[in-house]
Amino acid sequence: MQNYLETAVAALVAAAVALFLVEIVHRLTRRFGRRSLLLTELTDHAHRPFQVAGTVLAVQFAVRFTTGYAVGDSWRRLLLHLLILGVIATVAWLVACLLVVVEDTALARFRVDVPDNRHARRVRTQVVMLRRLTIAVIVILTVGVMLMTFPSVRGIGAGVLTSAGVAGVVAALAAQSLLGNVFAGLQLAFSDAVRLDDVVVVEGEWGRIEELTLSYVVVQIWDDRRLILPTSYFTSKPFQNWTRTEAAVLGTAEFDVDWAVPVQTMREELRRLVEGTELWDGRVCVLQVTDATGGTVRLRALVSAADAGSLWDLRCLVREHLVAWIRDNRPTAMPRLRTELGDSNSNLSWQWVQPRRPARRQSDTEAPDDARVFGGSDDGDARSEAFVGPEETRPQ
Repeated sequence: MQNYLETAVAALVAAAVALFLVEIVHRLTRRFGRRSLLLTELTDHAHRPFQVAGTVLAVQFAVRFTTGYAVGDSWRRLLLHLLILGVIATVAWLVACLLVVVEDTALARFRVDVPDNRHARRVRTQVVMLRRLTIAVIVILTVGVMLMTFPSVRGIGAGVLTSAGVAGVVAALAAQSLLGNVFAGLQLAFSDAVRLDDVVVVEGEWGRIEELTLSYVVVQIWDDRRLILPTSYFTSKPFQNWTRTEAAVLGTAEFDVDWAVPVQTMREELRRLVEGTELWDGRVCVLQVTDATGGTVRLRALVSAADAGSLWDLRCLVREHLVAWIRDNRPTAMPRLRTELGDSNSNLSWQWVQPRRPARRQSDTEAPDDARVFGGSDDGDARSEAFVGPEETRPQ
């Protein structure tokens, strides 16, 4: 009875000493690591797993060295086995916390709350995917090491290795879809095709990448719905990524109006509108006639904004304002159907009235800057070189 009591006292003393030493290390690290983000994160997140791992390890050593009187007893083997399993699990917990702290410290250097956060979102995506993969690997290795502590598992190891080839083929066939999604997730993380917070158009829906895992991607639709897609979708099907190179994007607002529309006056009104709103980023403001068939003229207003959300609001503002402007100031430019009435012989007025030729107006050879998408400004010239090439001659 005295031996059991000594073992219990030794275990309690070992646990107390371990907690005391861990607390000293914790306080020293917090005191001398105030200026280090890594040490600060370690003291905040790794303290609890360090306590548990140190305590279990100390108790295991105390029990092992104070139970020499019970060598060969089943209860001693069972207790030591349980303590070894606890040590393995707590050490794996500690290692996982340390890796997460290192990843969080790396992420803290890249801010995503700035206008141009493309590089930061790319690093964040890669680190998050690595974190998920790291935790999965640690869990698998921990379970494997814990199973190897059982003699029966070690005994069948040779048989398992012998049939590993057949089992690998069967497992690969059974988990083909799962493994495909896992590899697709890794490919997305490191190919820079899509990142967290990227604005995408997928399956006809406009939204942003909210979550990206090894097996699925969550797209937050603009109306707060969630579209769940397997990661293999983004490696096998086309989709639009509006923010792959930068957050700033271009958008259009189209109008079908009558041929009597004063294009230049409407162009000046568009310029006045965008210059008076904070939604415009000052890059592109263009109004062009893109079609003139079917009795109407199609005008396209091309504007730019710093991000996709601002662009959506700016496009809606342009539509609303120009529709009201045409209705109130240029009602003759509203789309309409014409009917020509002739006399009883079906003669039309234009057949006998000599049309007067309007005075020919001298026009400039160069279109105004706000009528050109591929030129007229630094941004337009850069876009022209991107589509034509700096060494080629643009068609006149």
